[in-house]
Amino acid sequence: MEVIYHGQSCITFEANGQHVIVDPFITGNPLSDLKADEVEADFIVLTHAHGDHLGDTVAIAKRTGATVIALPETIHYLSTKGVENGRPMNIGGNCEFAFGKVKFVQAFHSNSFTEEDGTIIYLGMPCGLIFTIDGQVIYHAGDTGLFSDMALIAQRHPVDLCFVPIGDNFTMGIDDASYAVNELIKPRIAVPIHYDTFELIKQDPEEFKAQVKTRVDILKPGEAVVL
Repeated sequence: MEVIYHGQSCITFEANGQHVIVDPFITGNPLSDLKADEVEADFIVLTHAHGDHLGDTVAIAKRTGATVIALPETIHYLSTKGVENGRPMNIGGNCEFAFGKVKFVQAFHSNSFTEEDGTIIYLGMPCGLIFTIDGQVIYHAGDTGLFSDMALIAQRHPVDLCFVPIGDNFTMGIDDASYAVNELIKPRIAVPIHYDTFELIKQDPEEFKAQVKTRVDILKPGEAVVL
Protein backbone atom coordinates (compact mmCIF):
# COMPACT_ATOMS: atom_id res chain seq x y z
CA MET A 1 0.00 0.00 0.00
CA GLU A 2 1.16 3.52 -0.85
CA VAL A 3 0.59 6.42 1.52
CA ILE A 4 1.11 9.74 -0.25
CA TYR A 5 2.04 13.03 1.42
CA HIS A 6 0.58 16.27 0.05
CA GLY A 7 2.09 19.01 2.20
CA GLN A 8 1.25 20.29 5.69
CA SER A 9 -0.64 17.36 7.29
CA CYS A 10 -2.52 16.01 4.28
CA ILE A 11 -2.07 12.38 3.29
CA THR A 12 -3.98 10.08 0.95
CA PHE A 13 -4.13 6.34 0.45
CA GLU A 14 -6.23 3.75 -1.32
CA ALA A 15 -7.19 0.59 0.53
CA ASN A 16 -9.72 -2.09 -0.37
CA GLY A 17 -10.80 -0.01 -3.34
CA GLN A 18 -11.55 3.06 -1.20
CA HIS A 19 -9.89 6.47 -1.56
CA VAL A 20 -9.09 8.16 1.76
CA ILE A 21 -7.80 11.68 2.37
CA VAL A 22 -6.74 13.08 5.75
CA ASP A 23 -6.78 16.81 6.56
CA PRO A 24 -7.34 18.05 2.98
CA PHE A 25 -5.74 21.49 3.18
CA ILE A 26 -5.22 22.11 -0.54
CA THR A 27 -6.55 25.53 -1.57
CA GLY A 28 -4.25 28.15 -0.07
CA ASN A 29 -1.53 25.61 0.68
CA PRO A 30 1.57 26.74 -1.23
CA LEU A 31 3.13 23.27 -0.93
CA SER A 32 0.18 21.14 -2.03
CA ASP A 33 0.51 19.14 -5.24
CA LEU A 34 -3.27 18.56 -5.43
CA LYS A 35 -6.22 20.40 -6.93
CA ALA A 36 -9.31 20.23 -4.75
CA ASP A 37 -11.69 19.82 -7.66
CA GLU A 38 -9.76 16.77 -8.90
CA VAL A 39 -9.47 14.86 -5.62
CA GLU A 40 -11.11 11.43 -5.52
CA ALA A 41 -12.45 10.60 -2.08
CA ASP A 42 -14.71 8.01 -0.54
CA PHE A 43 -13.70 9.06 2.97
CA ILE A 44 -12.33 12.27 4.48
CA VAL A 45 -10.80 11.93 7.95
CA LEU A 46 -10.05 14.99 10.07
CA THR A 47 -7.73 15.36 13.03
CA HIS A 48 -9.25 18.75 13.89
CA ALA A 49 -10.91 21.74 12.27
CA HIS A 50 -8.30 24.48 12.02
CA GLY A 51 -8.32 25.93 8.52
CA ASP A 52 -5.04 24.28 7.54
CA HIS A 53 -6.60 20.86 8.27
CA LEU A 54 -10.31 21.22 7.55
CA GLY A 55 -9.23 22.88 4.33
CA ASP A 56 -11.32 21.82 1.33
CA THR A 57 -13.44 19.29 3.20
CA VAL A 58 -16.79 20.90 2.41
CA ALA A 59 -16.11 21.26 -1.32
CA ILE A 60 -14.71 17.76 -1.70
CA ALA A 61 -17.46 16.12 0.35
CA LYS A 62 -20.22 17.88 -1.59
CA ARG A 63 -18.70 17.01 -4.96
CA THR A 64 -17.79 13.38 -4.24
CA GLY A 65 -20.35 12.38 -1.62
CA ALA A 66 -17.47 11.25 0.59
CA THR A 67 -18.16 10.28 4.19
CA VAL A 68 -16.46 12.68 6.61
CA ILE A 69 -15.12 11.07 9.78
CA ALA A 70 -14.44 13.60 12.53
CA LEU A 71 -15.25 14.75 16.06
CA PRO A 72 -19.00 15.18 16.77
CA GLU A 73 -18.79 18.97 17.03
CA THR A 74 -17.02 19.12 13.67
CA ILE A 75 -19.57 16.84 12.03
CA HIS A 76 -22.40 19.05 13.33
CA TYR A 77 -20.65 22.17 12.04
CA LEU A 78 -20.11 20.59 8.61
CA SER A 79 -23.77 19.60 8.43
CA THR A 80 -24.66 23.30 8.65
CA LYS A 81 -22.49 23.82 5.56
CA GLY A 82 -24.34 21.20 3.54
CA VAL A 83 -22.18 18.14 4.18
CA GLU A 84 -24.65 15.26 4.31
CA ASN A 85 -22.48 12.21 4.98
CA GLY A 86 -20.88 12.65 8.38
CA ARG A 87 -19.71 9.97 10.79
CA PRO A 88 -18.96 11.29 14.28
CA MET A 89 -16.28 9.59 16.36
CA ASN A 90 -14.48 10.58 19.53
CA ILE A 91 -11.26 9.91 21.38
CA GLY A 92 -10.96 6.24 22.28
CA GLY A 93 -13.50 5.23 19.66
CA ASN A 94 -12.64 2.55 17.15
CA CYS A 95 -14.63 1.69 14.03
CA GLU A 96 -14.34 -0.55 10.99
CA PHE A 97 -14.92 1.10 7.62
CA ALA A 98 -14.71 -0.23 4.08
CA PHE A 99 -11.00 0.71 3.89
CA GLY A 100 -9.99 -0.54 7.36
CA LYS A 101 -10.16 0.48 11.01
CA VAL A 102 -9.88 3.95 12.48
CA LYS A 103 -9.30 4.78 16.11
CA PHE A 104 -9.27 8.33 17.44
CA VAL A 105 -6.60 9.03 20.06
CA GLN A 106 -5.71 12.13 22.01
CA ALA A 107 -3.61 15.03 20.82
CA PHE A 108 -2.65 18.14 22.78
CA HIS A 109 -3.57 21.20 20.73
CA SER A 110 -6.59 23.46 20.21
CA ASN A 111 -9.53 23.06 17.83
CA SER A 112 -11.73 25.73 16.30
CA PHE A 113 -12.72 27.22 12.98
CA THR A 114 -12.70 30.93 12.21
CA GLU A 115 -15.55 32.09 10.00
CA GLU A 116 -15.10 34.76 7.34
CA ASP A 117 -16.61 37.37 9.68
CA GLY A 118 -14.05 36.53 12.36
CA THR A 119 -16.36 34.43 14.53
CA ILE A 120 -14.44 31.63 16.22
CA ILE A 121 -16.37 28.38 16.60
CA TYR A 122 -15.10 25.81 19.10
CA LEU A 123 -15.22 22.34 17.58
CA GLY A 124 -14.25 19.84 20.25
CA MET A 125 -10.99 18.16 21.16
CA PRO A 126 -8.21 17.71 18.61
CA CYS A 127 -7.09 14.16 17.98
CA GLY A 128 -4.61 11.81 16.42
CA LEU A 129 -5.58 8.89 14.21
CA ILE A 130 -4.71 5.21 14.28
CA PHE A 131 -5.42 3.42 11.00
CA THR A 132 -5.20 -0.37 10.95
CA ILE A 133 -5.24 -1.67 7.38
CA ASP A 134 -4.38 -5.22 6.35
CA GLY A 135 -2.53 -5.74 9.62
CA GLN A 136 -0.42 -2.58 9.34
CA VAL A 137 -0.73 0.41 11.66
CA ILE A 138 -0.45 4.03 10.56
CA TYR A 139 -0.36 6.68 13.29
CA HIS A 140 -1.14 10.21 12.16
CA ALA A 141 -0.35 12.26 15.25
CA GLY A 142 -2.27 15.34 14.06
CA ASP A 143 -1.22 18.65 15.58
CA THR A 144 0.15 17.99 19.02
CA GLY A 145 2.71 18.71 21.64
CA LEU A 146 4.77 15.97 23.24
CA PHE A 147 2.89 13.79 25.73
CA SER A 148 3.91 10.62 27.51
CA ASP A 149 0.83 8.59 26.54
CA MET A 150 2.21 8.36 23.02
CA ALA A 151 4.04 5.37 24.47
CA LEU A 152 0.75 3.82 25.62
CA ILE A 153 -0.82 4.41 22.20
CA ALA A 154 2.12 2.69 20.53
CA GLN A 155 2.11 -0.13 23.06
CA ARG A 156 -1.56 -0.80 22.29
CA HIS A 157 -1.03 -0.38 18.55
CA PRO A 158 2.60 -1.06 17.49
CA VAL A 159 3.22 1.49 14.76
CA ASP A 160 4.52 0.69 11.29
CA LEU A 161 4.31 4.23 9.90
CA CYS A 162 4.07 7.46 11.88
CA PHE A 163 3.35 10.95 10.56
CA VAL A 164 4.67 13.36 13.16
CA PRO A 165 4.59 17.18 13.22
CA ILE A 166 7.96 18.94 13.51
CA GLY A 167 7.08 22.58 12.74
CA ASP A 168 7.39 23.96 16.28
CA ASN A 169 5.49 27.10 17.39
CA PHE A 170 2.05 25.42 17.05
CA THR A 171 3.15 21.78 17.55
CA MET A 172 6.17 19.78 18.57
CA GLY A 173 9.46 21.01 17.22
CA ILE A 174 12.31 18.80 16.06
CA ASP A 175 13.70 17.98 19.51
CA ASP A 176 10.35 16.90 20.97
CA ALA A 177 9.30 15.12 17.79
CA SER A 178 12.53 13.13 17.63
CA TYR A 179 12.14 12.21 21.31
CA ALA A 180 8.58 11.09 20.63
CA VAL A 181 9.72 8.85 17.78
CA ASN A 182 12.81 7.48 19.51
CA GLU A 183 11.51 6.91 23.01
CA LEU A 184 7.71 6.72 22.88
CA ILE A 185 6.25 5.73 19.52
CA LYS A 186 9.16 3.69 18.07
CA PRO A 187 7.65 3.23 14.62
CA ARG A 188 9.21 1.27 11.79
CA ILE A 189 9.09 4.38 9.59
CA ALA A 190 8.65 8.04 10.55
CA VAL A 191 7.62 10.87 8.22
CA PRO A 192 7.86 14.53 9.32
CA ILE A 193 4.83 16.72 8.58
CA HIS A 194 3.42 20.17 9.43
CA TYR A 195 6.49 22.21 8.54
CA ASP A 196 7.61 24.81 5.95
CA THR A 197 4.07 25.74 4.86
CA PHE A 198 4.30 29.09 6.64
CA GLU A 199 7.20 31.18 7.92
CA LEU A 200 6.40 30.41 11.56
CA ILE A 201 6.88 26.67 11.02
CA LYS A 202 10.00 26.66 8.85
CA GLN A 203 12.18 23.70 9.83
CA ASP A 204 14.94 21.53 8.37
CA PRO A 205 13.64 17.94 8.16
CA GLU A 206 17.20 16.69 7.71
CA GLU A 207 17.90 17.82 11.27
CA PHE A 208 14.95 15.72 12.43
CA LYS A 209 16.22 12.74 10.44
CA ALA A 210 19.67 13.09 11.99
CA GLN A 211 18.20 12.85 15.50
CA VAL A 212 15.94 9.87 14.85
CA LYS A 213 17.16 6.31 15.30
CA THR A 214 14.65 4.59 13.05
CA ARG A 215 14.06 5.01 9.31
CA VAL A 216 12.89 8.49 8.32
CA ASP A 217 11.38 9.24 4.92
CA ILE A 218 11.40 12.94 4.07
CA LEU A 219 8.68 13.28 1.47
CA LYS A 220 8.04 16.05 -1.00
CA PRO A 221 4.37 16.67 -1.78
CA GLY A 222 3.22 13.92 -4.11
CA GLU A 223 5.78 11.38 -2.89
CA ALA A 224 4.77 8.16 -1.16
CA VAL A 225 5.80 5.68 1.48
CA VAL A 226 5.25 2.09 0.41
CA LEU A 227 4.20 -0.32 3.17
